[in-house]
Amino acid sequence: MSAYVEALIQRQLERERLRELIDDAESEHGPVDQAAVEAERAVLRGEPAGSADAA
Repeated sequence: MSAYVEALIQRQLERERLRELIDDAESEHGPVDQAAVEAERAVLRGEPAGSADAA
């Protein structure tokens, strides 16, 4: 049980650190362009260009 709790705590700490990194990046570079994120996700899924709008 303690290993499970340890893993949960580690995961939470990772999430908090990731949030800090995102906040720092957004304060330096501005907010993320959601359309660009969706376009990159489509590329990673192997979808043809422009197919993200069809969903």
